[in-house]
Amino acid sequence: MVALLYTFTGFANNSNSLIKRDARKTSLVLENVKEGNLLSIKDSHGITLYKESIESNGIYKKGFDLTALPNGEYVFELEKELEIKTIPFTVDSNIVNFNKKDEATYFKPFVKQEKDLVFLTKLNLNEELTTINVYAIYEGGSELRHTETINNVKVIEKAFRLEKGNYKIEINSNNKEYTAFINN
Repeated sequence: MVALLYTFTGFANNSNSLIKRDARKTSLVLENVKEGNLLSIKDSHGITLYKESIESNGIYKKGFDLTALPNGEYVFELEKELEIKTIPFTVDSNIVNFNKKDEATYFKPFVKQEKDLVFLTKLNLNEELTTINVYAIYEGGSELRHTETINNVKVIEKAFRLEKGNYKIEINSNNKEYTAFINN
């Protein structure tokens, strides 16, 4: 009986150590991901510490040992075709804290070309300041052809008629820069 009790105690201790080890891991579960979406972990300076391309459609599940990170602020960033979802977290003395209310989704601009017309749309639910710059690109450099700052607008819809040539369109919004190249 004593030997049996000792055996059960040994399994219980092993079980607890597994739970502690698992407690250090954070399970990230993301729904509605698509093959090619990018998942990254970035620090408060925007430096990418981890990057992975999602390999299959559906649900993504993975465990991360975030306690190994130095104390500081970090963010999981899931980049999809037209949106970026951010999940911020902090690490303090090997304790990881997530704040659901700080999670955010930012919508990327969509640029479409039809002959000499370029259409730009962007969902901007937070009505953040957005700057659009259109550059003509030449062999020797580039020239700013159009600049526009938009504020307090939920849906940005712009159309540009561009002469024959090569162009670069920069859209700055949500502290991010998006670039599209147009050749017509």
